Amino acid sequence: MSSRGAAAERAFHEEHALGRSADTRIIGRFWPFLRGQWIVLGTSLLLLLPIAGLGVAQPYLLKIAVERGFARGGGESLGRIALLFLVALVLELVARFGHVILLSLGGQRATSVLRAAVFRHVQRLSIGYFDRTPVGRLLTRVTGDVDNVNEAFAMGLTAIGDALQLVAILTMMFLLDVRLALVTLAVLPILAGLVEVFRRKARVAFREIRAKIAQINATLGEQVQGIAVVQAFSRERRCQTEFDEINRAYRDANRRAIRYDVGIYALVDALGDVGVACMLLYAARLLGGHGPGAVGAGLLVAFIELVRRFFMPVRDLSNKYTVLQSAMASLERIFELLDVREIDAPHGERASERDGRGGTTATGEMVVLSHVEFAYRRGDPVLRDVSFRVGRGQKIAIVGATGSGKTTVLNLVQRLYEASAGTIEVGGADILAQEPAELRRRFAVVQQDVFLFAGSIAENVAAGRQPADLERVRWALEQVGVLGRILARPGGLDGRVDERGANFSAGERQLLSLARALYRDPDILILDEATASVDSETEALVEGAVGRVMEGRTALVVAHRLSTIRHADRIVVMHRGRIAEEGTHEQLLAKGALYARLHRLQFSRGSRSGVE
Repeated sequence: MSSRGAAAERAFHEEHALGRSADTRIIGRFWPFLRGQWIVLGTSLLLLLPIAGLGVAQPYLLKIAVERGFARGGGESLGRIALLFLVALVLELVARFGHVILLSLGGQRATSVLRAAVFRHVQRLSIGYFDRTPVGRLLTRVTGDVDNVNEAFAMGLTAIGDALQLVAILTMMFLLDVRLALVTLAVLPILAGLVEVFRRKARVAFREIRAKIAQINATLGEQVQGIAVVQAFSRERRCQTEFDEINRAYRDANRRAIRYDVGIYALVDALGDVGVACMLLYAARLLGGHGPGAVGAGLLVAFIELVRRFFMPVRDLSNKYTVLQSAMASLERIFELLDVREIDAPHGERASERDGRGGTTATGEMVVLSHVEFAYRRGDPVLRDVSFRVGRGQKIAIVGATGSGKTTVLNLVQRLYEASAGTIEVGGADILAQEPAELRRRFAVVQQDVFLFAGSIAENVAAGRQPADLERVRWALEQVGVLGRILARPGGLDGRVDERGANFSAGERQLLSLARALYRDPDILILDEATASVDSETEALVEGAVGRVMEGRTALVVAHRLSTIRHADRIVVMHRGRIAEEGTHEQLLAKGALYARLHRLQFSRGSRSGVE
């Protein structure tokens, strides 16, 4: 492979690590997805108050128990204190349980809304975006990244509880003894500085992890889709090498993230122990004394418990922080996708951009292309000055060699892509002045590579119109001559269709696609190599069905086999992105130009695959 080709292949799978962006900005963009969850989340957050209060009440009860236990006759008091301690513990557990349940419920709902928004946005993206973006990368956005956000959402809000608990503990520590509190917290500035260093490094590592996951999914998706080609050309070793390279990069990124995660965790534990040691050393000088500055055994026990509880949420916060960093990286990726603006323009929004040539006409013709040009990549035109008209009810065939621009014309007419110059009218109106969805309802497309969805046969025939009208489904199947064959299958109309129609032959898939077109009852039928991939025995059946489907309809037909379009009202011959000639089959043969040469070449070789 050339260096340019290798670079292009890497670019297709590569996913750059995003630059640094403020967490507050990302959280601000996520905020709207929480609408409708305020009652659930608000109640969950309110439960944090009793959780924090009951959490600091328990060390205080320990202080009282120790102080009264040493006093004469303190046994009865210890019993009451033990009961209070048990009640506080049970109430804390109940409040914590309610908090987690409500938090999980709100988080699931919010991320469900986010996932739906991402999927809805993906469906609106232009075909050109999908040409440049691996499927695996989009799957990562809709599934992996959203799941990552969902996992971190609960942690993010429980972090608020940890912070509230820290405030409650600090308050109790300072109320009990300011000196011991200050000595214990002397390690906090050191801890804060080190955590900030780890935070920056962890964020970079988690960004890289999300990027590498997307690359792995993109590579895996491509290999699975093209596994027949991979095996036929013995590319297994090369594909394995490419995958191993990406997999190693993913492993290394995870190693770095784990090091930072473990480092923060160990750091908090170590500094927490240092804080306890400092407090004990200082308290040893004051223990057992008398007067206002003395430290009693009860106070010391309470402080040890408070310090233990203080560094537990600090440690949890550090652990949650690494998860939050991963979620922030996922949200960055999700919002990067949501910011893509390659979307079909709404009604009338862009019709005026073509030098005032938009708007409607009254030509009575179904399709008009006028001086149309198009390029998938700038500077590499695919169509040049293409103009032709299709009257109502006419059957127009488009033929030409591979790469001549036939399928591109069909895509432009449906506004799957937008022409870079010229105008296209459908039904007497510029397509840029029409809603894309309304425009595409005029068409039914039958392609060479038929796509069937997993589901029932009836659902596939009625694609886009649910629930399926079973009588209409039966009629459509009968019209294409396949009803008996379908009813003979297990389940009949409700029979199962596997993913991509894998449990049907190529001919059966093509006939189901034709039935789907009939069910839709379109104004314009598009046939893109509809008989190219079927065997000779099935071809007659498919061609008969095609003839019935086209009756009374305008049709645009891209032909692989010239014998199938000899009765077209007009044949448009494409050559290197231009219209070379057009006319009827007889006229073009008599002309003796490109079409005649293509016809002669195809039939003289006895080949049915030399011309597209």
